[in-house]
Amino acid sequence: MAKDWSDKRVLVTGGAGFIGSAVVWQLNRLGCDDILVTDMLGTCDKWVNLRALRFDDYLEADEFMERLRAKPSAFGRFDTVIHLGACSSTTERDAAFLARNNYGYTRDLAEWALRREARFVYASSAATYGDGSSGMEDALEGLERLRPLNMYGYSKHLFDLHARRRGMLRRIAGLKYFNVFGPNEGHKGDMRSVVAKGYEQIRATGRISLFKSHRPEYGDGQQARDFLYVKDAAAMTVHLAGRSRANGLFNLGSGTARTWLDLAGAIFAALGRAPAIDFVEMPEAIRERYQYFTRAGIARLRGAGYGAAVTSLEEAVGDYVKNYLVPGRLLGDEGA
Repeated sequence: MAKDWSDKRVLVTGGAGFIGSAVVWQLNRLGCDDILVTDMLGTCDKWVNLRALRFDDYLEADEFMERLRAKPSAFGRFDTVIHLGACSSTTERDAAFLARNNYGYTRDLAEWALRREARFVYASSAATYGDGSSGMEDALEGLERLRPLNMYGYSKHLFDLHARRRGMLRRIAGLKYFNVFGPNEGHKGDMRSVVAKGYEQIRATGRISLFKSHRPEYGDGQQARDFLYVKDAAAMTVHLAGRSRANGLFNLGSGTARTWLDLAGAIFAALGRAPAIDFVEMPEAIRERYQYFTRAGIARLRGAGYGAAVTSLEEAVGDYVKNYLVPGRLLGDEGA
């Protein structure tokens, strides 16, 4: 049974973003609106993700951290800190920025939360696993053997290693999100899911483009991912945030690998159309760093008491397309 959060005070960093706003939505569903949201709104449209959500206050992330460093008690006490704020672009080339934003900020916030005796849950990433040759198990043993394929993944891996080295992972939880898709990702531009981009392609041309395979053991479109609906990702996140003894690293995925052809077929089915797929060359810039197969082992998540069924790919894509993309809705607009 879902925990009642109505008496909790929560900080959600990155709360206007894709997964962050879904987590605020999930907290609202569980009775919680005593939430401080921080983010970096900039000039994109992610502010619209907040319109239908309930929270106590909003602060820009740099202002929040500046005030926190000047006076650690500036915001009083939080029961829970859910840290999802980060640059999530896998093509970002500014390594110094990623180190400061994704590693340094997380390190400082975790130390503050622990000193303030707040539950701390943070976003790691499945990108830390690299090509998967060292496995995709969320155990702490062998963490140093992982070789992320891009600086984004490495910036997340840096904090995982730091937290293990300092013994933090006995007291906090790091969440390794796999391929999350769903409502509230519109602001992500080229980093949106293939569901969102494929929907637009199909509406415009009746067809969808997928990358050709450049490895002989995978046919075109047979590259596979562990796709996770954002509603499930939010439910898993809030569940672990409410379990003070569920510490360490946790894979958040469906536990099943599905192909890009499966995904494309689900989009066409949701639109009531026959599949029409073109295979295009993979850009050379990402070819050597491309993951051909991901699947989350979620035994640790299940062992932490998360018993809900994971939404199937077909059901999740259908809900996203029919109830959000077609009518132009966001999470929280369901009753509008």
